Amino acid sequence: MTRNRKIAAWLIAITLLALPSIATAETWAIDPVHSIAGFSARHMMISSIHGTFEKYAGTIRYVPGDVKSVRVDIVIETASINTRHVKRDNHLRSADFLDVQNFPHITFKSKKVQNVRQGGLDLVGDLTIRGTTKEVVLKVTGPTPIIKGMQGERRFGARATVTINRMDYGVNWNRIIEAGGFMVSPEVQIAIELQAVEKKG
Repeated sequence: MTRNRKIAAWLIAITLLALPSIATAETWAIDPVHSIAGFSARHMMISSIHGTFEKYAGTIRYVPGDVKSVRVDIVIETASINTRHVKRDNHLRSADFLDVQNFPHITFKSKKVQNVRQGGLDLVGDLTIRGTTKEVVLKVTGPTPIIKGMQGERRFGARATVTINRMDYGVNWNRIIEAGGFMVSPEVQIAIELQAVEKKG
């Protein structure tokens, strides 16, 4: 066999070895019934206001056994914000904050996995709010072991957290209070508790 044929045969062998990994790539969907997309921010420097987004969807793709292959896409409907106070929620939907008429979605698209550790990893990706995109690092606890649900479907769970400065995304409204601080803190803590279900086909 000539040298060129040996090289060609070697390249074909490498390609064939890679095919099983491609074939076993899995896609999972976030189950909104068993997940929470939450956030909190300090209010008047004395307590934290907590809220959730009621409508969102997301997919997780990865090759089993290769944690570095994990890719996550999440889309949140901004109008679905809920802090259990109608007047406050309407203000948060306005142009002072999320401006839901012009920016109906918050999105997160992961780019890579880093700092894999026992019980967790870091997920680097682009977070877009009000049309502004910034790279963030989600601290992920999990994923849990895969289990079977009531209908025999495969499931796993995970928790992801990150703290952002909302003003980096043009969410600038605030007031100075008598004590000398802000009505609403610039820092917002985001926490996503998710349960994912394997998508078939």
